Amino acid sequence: MPTRILINGAKGRMGRALLACAPQHAELEVVGQTDQGDDLAAAVPAADVVVDFSAPEATTELVRLCAAGRKAMVIGTTGHDDAARACLTEAAATIPIVWSSNFSTGVNTLFWLTRRAAEILGPGYDLEIVEMHHRLKKDAPSGTARTLAEILAAVRQTQLTAVARHGRVGLVGPRPAQEIGLHAVRGGDVVGDHTVILAAPGERLELTHRATSRETFAHGALRAAGWVVSRPPGLYDMQDVLGLK
Repeated sequence: MPTRILINGAKGRMGRALLACAPQHAELEVVGQTDQGDDLAAAVPAADVVVDFSAPEATTELVRLCAAGRKAMVIGTTGHDDAARACLTEAAATIPIVWSSNFSTGVNTLFWLTRRAAEILGPGYDLEIVEMHHRLKKDAPSGTARTLAEILAAVRQTQLTAVARHGRVGLVGPRPAQEIGLHAVRGGDVVGDHTVILAAPGERLELTHRATSRETFAHGALRAAGWVVSRPPGLYDMQDVLGLK
């Protein structure tokens, strides 16, 4: 019997990609499509897992409905505030949730490579992240860029909020060694480009991933949907799905 999925945010770019890719996953069956204004409470009971690519302000209600109905979740929405993040963490005590800023296999490999590169190169390298997305993207930096920055901060054993520098303007002075720079570029129809720069005197290493189609994210999210339904309650990410941890 296939795993029944509900796609929330079905009218958006990622929602449409999920619907287009779902027929290629024989183990899954789309039993519902919802978007802004639809009755989530009526749609959730029919599904085994809810795949959410909607808006951050809609997350809290959806998470509470899924927790109450014991429905697994896959969340690709980004830009959550602290309250929404706390709600997700609380719900993970009751249901399994895959929450990832990016469901691409390539990007999750980039996450792994970024950690290893920072560990190998050590504190003598300056850390910068540059991301570019289409002109309609609402949040900045991207969720993927934030994850990359969190990985780098963890390697440096520091809090990202203490060392993040979002762009530079004016007479800012020399760059502090502990700083992690994040730079968001917007324009055209770019699906998603991310570059991690590790620079030292005399050399620099750049790790880059470029997405040219949303299908790579859709297939990853659908793979996560099939994976998460058999997991115990907890908060997972795409690294867990791919076995990279």
